[in-house]
Amino acid sequence: MKIIYILIGAILGLTYGHFYYGFLFSQNICLFAGITLIMPTLFNVKFSDITLLYIHKIVLLKSLLINYLLLPTIALGIGLLTNDFGIAAGLFLLSVLSGGGMAMYWIKSSQGDASFGFLLLFVNLVFVSLSLLMLHQFGIYTSDYFSQYYLDGANISNFARTVIILLIIIPFIVSRVIIFIKPLKRFIEEKKSYISNISMFLIVFYLFALQNAQTLFEIYDFQPELIYISLIAVLVFYFSIFLVSHFLYNSNSPQERAAYWHTFTRYITLALVISTFSSTTFGVSMLLPIMFAYIIQIPLSALISKRQES
Repeated sequence: MKIIYILIGAILGLTYGHFYYGFLFSQNICLFAGITLIMPTLFNVKFSDITLLYIHKIVLLKSLLINYLLLPTIALGIGLLTNDFGIAAGLFLLSVLSGGGMAMYWIKSSQGDASFGFLLLFVNLVFVSLSLLMLHQFGIYTSDYFSQYYLDGANISNFARTVIILLIIIPFIVSRVIIFIKPLKRFIEEKKSYISNISMFLIVFYLFALQNAQTLFEIYDFQPELIYISLIAVLVFYFSIFLVSHFLYNSNSPQERAAYWHTFTRYITLALVISTFSSTTFGVSMLLPIMFAYIIQIPLSALISKRQES
């Protein structure tokens, strides 16, 4: 069902932007994502859970090595084979943005450790600055390979602090308040599936209706082969992530299951936001891997979640 909401939202967003000039980006979309996707998963998280990072430090270390060393290496290899600077940059961006609100949803659905999962979410969001630095280094060291001129005109390093505030701090504070409002807490827990679906639809509609997203039509008109190249690259990337996650995590451990989802799930909403700013630097085709990630990641996650539940 989620993939249907995603597809309809993307199509309607592109259509609206095409005929009505599109939206300008607002940071409020990040706050909306934090309240509707992340906040409902935090009701059972306690301050004392911070000790879980030390207790399960081996799982934390393994997760960091996989997400910030192994996956970027895989994405770099696949990206170089595409022979397109933008597609390679989009794929690399996906590889350095771990987890997100959907990761918390799948952790909860598959009976993973939600408290440890939230801590991993916090750690990965703190590492957004590292992710942006890695993307910058990618541009510096691969531009010659793609025969492209790289100039970091996006200047989004300050975006990291905003992300932590809007996606971690505010949702956590709101969850603490709602815990004491029993009827509201019960309503959110009962309707969380509907809230998640509607939220994803609105977020995808908004992001695909942004003015920068309309440049995808130029690719379709002038370089349609990049669409197929990008789709194949993203499929190979997610197949690689599945193999890595399957063999390196113990699915019988609730903590490793939480780390599993923070590896398999890429923060595609944040990736789409960053790519809309960076497309002028890396090329319009940077948006393609992010777009296909929505189509591929969500149905695969649903299949894996059902398998873990059984």
